[in-house]
Amino acid sequence: MSTLEVNKIIPQGSGTALQIGENGDTITLPAGTVITLPNGSITNDELAGSIANGKLANSSITINGSAVALGGSVTIGETKPTIGSISPSVIENTASNVVITGTNFVSVPTVDAISTTGAITPANSVTYTSATSITANFTLGTDGTYYLRVENSDGNAVRSGSALLTVSDVPAWTTSAGSLGTIAGGFSGTVATVAATGDTIVYSETTNVLTNAGQANCTLNSSTGVITTSDFGGSATSATTYSFTLRATDAQGQTSDRNFTLTSSYSIANSGRFDT
Repeated sequence: MSTLEVNKIIPQGSGTALQIGENGDTITLPAGTVITLPNGSITNDELAGSIANGKLANSSITINGSAVALGGSVTIGETKPTIGSISPSVIENTASNVVITGTNFVSVPTVDAISTTGAITPANSVTYTSATSITANFTLGTDGTYYLRVENSDGNAVRSGSALLTVSDVPAWTTSAGSLGTIAGGFSGTVATVAATGDTIVYSETTNVLTNAGQANCTLNSSTGVITTSDFGGSATSATTYSFTLRATDAQGQTSDRNFTLTSSYSIANSGRFDT
């Protein structure tokens, strides 16, 4: 049996060349020829240099979308999105838009609201504005605080480090709008009490009528909603209807306004209180 000593296997165009001996003689095989070598017949040392570096000079592989020449190097990293801030930070239970500002957003990411209980609610929709701004529309039926999670289409994602979003109902007035009564001019004492439900309600006047010394001349207790006076109507001497707007503000900064009136009356005795 004859033995053919092959020193190198050399790619050559569409075929393959076998180098025989040390003098460089070759045998060219047609394209598609399969060469099967027994395990261990050629060692790594024997293969070294069988493909010249020159033949690799124009070869490359692609990693994460970047072409890297063989023999070269590349730093492989992940570009994750970040969340900086949101606006508004407090929304109601109805469908609401939340603008998320950050970096490295890719059109169009998915956005989830994650309750502190662990419940996950996907955004109704997400609008991509730029790599630093997206708008997510949420309908969150349960009051509470929520983390936000943004995931780009390439799988890179970020969750906010704190529960940035608060869902809360606006204050609800329990005192009906309109007249709070008719009060005798010059009356001193409690005039009326207004009330609203919510988280730590603070009452204030948005107009300048009720607490104006030159008009109704009353005081509004910001914590209890009690309206008092030491001289209702002040210097007025004829019946007057005072129209004003009160605001209820909760701990989350949400507000609800309501319009009310108080009317002064003047009898012969010009004293006493007459509520309607």
